[in-house]
Amino acid sequence: MEQTVVKALTTRTLGSSSSRRLRREGNLPGVLYGMDKAPVPVHVVYTELREALKTEAGLNTVFHLSVDGEDDLVIVKDIQRHPIRRTPIHVDFLRIDANQKISLDVPIIMVGEAEEATNAGLLVDQILFALTVECSPTNIPDSLEADISILTGDRNIVVSDIVLPTGVETSVDGDDPVVSTVVPRAVVDEEAVADDEDAEDGAEGEEAEGSEDGGEEEEE
Repeated sequence: MEQTVVKALTTRTLGSSSSRRLRREGNLPGVLYGMDKAPVPVHVVYTELREALKTEAGLNTVFHLSVDGEDDLVIVKDIQRHPIRRTPIHVDFLRIDANQKISLDVPIIMVGEAEEATNAGLLVDQILFALTVECSPTNIPDSLEADISILTGDRNIVVSDIVLPTGVETSVDGDDPVVSTVVPRAVVDEEAVADDEDAEDGAEGEEAEGSEDGGEEEEE
């Protein structure tokens, strides 16, 4: 199948000052590794990489990284970002074999309507946003669906409820929760207030009984 080609160069000096200079020039420093080959420091034009990842697969897009004229089939394994500005500061490219399975995270999207849960006044809470799967590079799903129409107060959506495409597997525990329901905070607060009032009423009743019993004993 046809893939995008992103050009990369190895002519960069290691170190934070060199990396900052590259980023100022519109490049993104990174490293290419995998397939039992030595890691190679590289840098790419950030706009070219961003354009290559503008597919439904996002970071799971498979493309060719042309390193000094030599092509490698890769995916982006990770992009590190600045802790405050959230701008990309480093990228990890993983070499892959089109005929071997790889492990990667695929985003989970909720589909359907949780009518029974919402009619009961419950809120829908997504717990797991990506599922780690194993599949071939040519069979990577863009996303996985969690059908919340079966969601109730007693019935969560778990990993085993997600239908995986043919050739896609996961080693994640099938009982791990994906989507659950929660009671709205306002309801919880109201119940807590009601419990406190009941407790106060009960305490006052016990005090009143104690006072009456004590009075009778004094009269005797």
